Amino acid sequence: MDRLAIVVPCYNEEEVLKIASEALRGVLRDLSDKGKISEDSYILFVNDGSRDRTWELIEEEHRLYPGQVYGVKLAGNVGHQFALTAGLITAKDMCDVTVSIDADLQDDINVIEEMIDSFHAGNDIVYGVRRERKTDTFFKRTSAQAFYKLMALMGVKTVYNHADFRLMSKRAVEQFSLYGETNLFLRGMVPLIGYQTDSVYYDRKERVAGESKYPLKKMLALAFNGISSFSVKPISFILGLGIFIIICSVLAAVYALISYFTGHVVAGWTSLILSLWFLGGLQLISIGLVGQYIGKIYIEVKHRPRYNIEKILSDEK
Repeated sequence: MDRLAIVVPCYNEEEVLKIASEALRGVLRDLSDKGKISEDSYILFVNDGSRDRTWELIEEEHRLYPGQVYGVKLAGNVGHQFALTAGLITAKDMCDVTVSIDADLQDDINVIEEMIDSFHAGNDIVYGVRRERKTDTFFKRTSAQAFYKLMALMGVKTVYNHADFRLMSKRAVEQFSLYGETNLFLRGMVPLIGYQTDSVYYDRKERVAGESKYPLKKMLALAFNGISSFSVKPISFILGLGIFIIICSVLAAVYALISYFTGHVVAGWTSLILSLWFLGGLQLISIGLVGQYIGKIYIEVKHRPRYNIEKILSDEK
């Protein structure tokens, strides 16, 4: 019988943690009763440097439900992707299969059974995919759709409408652990593993309590990190744009010389200033974009640890 670990990254989730624990323990109990997972399956909460009582509640759940609730305490806040990675790599030696899900329970826990069934059918990775985005605001819905289309345009392989709600087999997580880069974007990294995959579909719910930990600023940062970590096409686009502008400049110079020698010189103060501003802005944007890539290289070559685990709560010997 396969042992399941449900990995739950947490940042300031004191309002939902006990609710999430109860709901997920119910899922484990139900799957165990049906003989689909082993009785020693568990939940692994990963505390991502929370500033509230999240870790205290994890410790309390661990005491109340030994063998069912484990915990990982990171020494500081490192972000969702690193916290999830820490949980997956910690769990891989204590389970046969993992399911990652956020503590807010917006992802439908009822489809975890479908994920397990798909795993038993031979799939190493099963993606949880949203059916639609009717509950999102117009801005969030359109920006998300634009993001996935842009990722596809940039050559980044992702699953449309999939976040980080997924099942991964032990060998899939072991393969993922070999990816040592610091700039993490799991939605793009997991499809690179290459094992047999499947998808289950669900309707996303509202948060049961608390506020979203992914405001617009973090969402934009994640989007840029995803593109820049998997594609150099933005730099190629700059090169192409530069060549196009040079061609336009040559044509403009030819036009200016013809106008000069034919005596049709027109004062072009406005057009000159606008051109200078446009080219100046374009150069700054280009330098900044290239600088972002160089900055990523700088971070990667230092090989610093991606996270620091301060404490692990488990019953493992």
